[in-house]
Amino acid sequence: MAHHLVLTVIGDDRPGLVGELSATISVHQGSWLESSMAQLAGKFAGIVNVAVAAEHAEALQQALTTVSGLRITVEQAQAHESAPKGRRLKLALVGHDRIGIVREVSQVLANHAVNVESLDTHTSSAPMSAAILFHAVAELTAAPNLDVGALTAELERISNDLMVDITLDETIRS
Repeated sequence: MAHHLVLTVIGDDRPGLVGELSATISVHQGSWLESSMAQLAGKFAGIVNVAVAAEHAEALQQALTTVSGLRITVEQAQAHESAPKGRRLKLALVGHDRIGIVREVSQVLANHAVNVESLDTHTSSAPMSAAILFHAVAELTAAPNLDVGALTAELERISNDLMVDITLDETIRS
């Protein structure tokens, strides 16, 4: 029976980190299932879902402590389940950067029992000005009976307060 491990990794960014991590996983018969990784402020950070046979799990976990330059945390996870049930939504946001944007939007989503599956954010320079723009894209899952009208109305209300543009679209499950 395969064990599923979720690794969180962080370290100073340098060439070869992903190669070293993947080699350690492979040598210990682990299968790299899915990941999300990025370079942020000079640090390399990521999460990786790994499947490994029970007889190799302990050795893999021990070997991960020796990967040079990375701090790796290992959590036991459940086997990969089928796609989440419910509605799949995509939220996109752009506006002048300011403190509290993510907090305000995430509170609205939580109030409507909407789960954030992924969130990608970045900043950029506004065209023809020195202003900093904040961008966010989120993949969301909600119950089939979600009142999208109420959610949209509340997002529109806070978009006016935050002075950002927010779009919410329903997507097709793949």
